Amino acid sequence: MIRRAVERILGPLIGCLAVAYFTYHLVNGDRSLLAWRHIDAEVVEAESRLAQLQGERGALEKRASLLRPDHLDPDMLEERARAVLNFARPDEVVVLAPRKPKS
Repeated sequence: MIRRAVERILGPLIGCLAVAYFTYHLVNGDRSLLAWRHIDAEVVEAESRLAQLQGERGALEKRASLLRPDHLDPDMLEERARAVLNFARPDEVVVLAPRKPKS
């Protein structure tokens, strides 16, 4: 009688434990819903950083293209020569602005 009751309860109990096990790992496992949300947030952050860096690269490429020998911009050449050599004309006033720290 007790054995029959245990046999009736054992099957559904094992099934409930299996469902609980898989539900726990669905929510908290290595490839769970929480991990998926965390990875999605990292992807969004990385894509925004990529867009920012692509913008910076585009600006730098534009400035570099002005210094190419086949299309040399005299103003850019003068600006770079002054910056590299620390030259200024006697009638010019130099105002130094503090640099922004790179993050």
